[in-house]
Amino acid sequence: MTTRGLSFLGCSFGQAAAPGLRLMSIGIGGLEACQPNSRMGDAFGDRKPAKLEWDPDNNLSGASGSGLRAVLHLPNSPWAKRLAHSLVVARIPTPRRGRSKPRQGQQTTLKWSVDGFSSLLDKGEGWTYSRVFEIMGHNWYLKLNPRDKKSGDDKEYASLMLQLASSSVKPDTVVEASFKLLIYDQSYGKHSEYQVRHSFQTASTSSGASCMISLEKLKERPSKFIVNNSCTFGVEFIKVTTSKVSTTSETLFVQKPSIFNEAKTYTWDIEDFFALKNSGYSPEFEVGGYKWSIGIYKSCDGNHLTLGLCMGKTNDLPNDSANLVEFSLSIKHQEGDNHRKGTGRNQFTNKASCWGWEKFISLEDFKDSSNGYLVKNKCCIEAEVAIVGSSKME
Repeated sequence: MTTRGLSFLGCSFGQAAAPGLRLMSIGIGGLEACQPNSRMGDAFGDRKPAKLEWDPDNNLSGASGSGLRAVLHLPNSPWAKRLAHSLVVARIPTPRRGRSKPRQGQQTTLKWSVDGFSSLLDKGEGWTYSRVFEIMGHNWYLKLNPRDKKSGDDKEYASLMLQLASSSVKPDTVVEASFKLLIYDQSYGKHSEYQVRHSFQTASTSSGASCMISLEKLKERPSKFIVNNSCTFGVEFIKVTTSKVSTTSETLFVQKPSIFNEAKTYTWDIEDFFALKNSGYSPEFEVGGYKWSIGIYKSCDGNHLTLGLCMGKTNDLPNDSANLVEFSLSIKHQEGDNHRKGTGRNQFTNKASCWGWEKFISLEDFKDSSNGYLVKNKCCIEAEVAIVGSSKME
């Protein structure tokens, strides 16, 4: 039988990681919390969940910038007290943004009049570009396709889009803009307009969405979109925000199968399952030059067994590197082949060193001797482990 739901067995929002396995730090949006120095707690004892909450009334400020404070509320239990001495709550930086709303008197609108519009129509489908203009600190241009098409539609449309000029595109910057694209009715003010919000960045310099009006409607009377063979297009900026972004990249290398990365099998025979107390860990075993162990403990809901594979702390693996590990964990059926098994292919690091299944098997099924997993207090857990690749973060 296969177990699903493989997950990182570390500290998570809303609950404490279960005692009996190492509680590792996890970084989310700048936060690092829950970094105990040792294994803790009774693997099968009673415990209450911890709560991690944001404190909106406590802003942090200092040389490293501003941010919000995260507060961890711990239950009154021995393992929680042991956790408290090594708790780390880090500053959560808030992104720095540039000016958003226009200053009074600042230019926010560009109108682009195309005289001899019929001659542009005669040139057929294709984009025509305005000159580059500067509004709200950035360089832009409009582009117009007088004979655009919609998917599944035979009609022709005049289509208008906004583009951020290359001189304003920077790899570490996102320009968030809200604006209206307009095709002007020059007599009655019943303009064709389309409001857009778009994040302009290196990979997306065009607004994507466009203001489209059918040529049939553009030319019809009594509207005055075209007056004296002239048509006017434009853009009106509502809000522009500039923010810096930092990008982290990861390169994963997957090895070809060879005798050097063949899976190794380790069997953990537990003679008295209920004698497990402070430690729910197997003895360490070695695969690929690293130490490994199997961890088992009661799940957060108290109704399941959590089973995981843990890599021992090592100085041989830099903090910016990881091992790609293909593994399986099985609770063996002692009288047949109906083993309970979970498989995974995950990256193990010094900060994320345990992966497994929080609800590997229900305690009811595990303790039922007729299922063959726990017989006369004995059980057998098997691990197959192979290091099949590596990665580096930059």
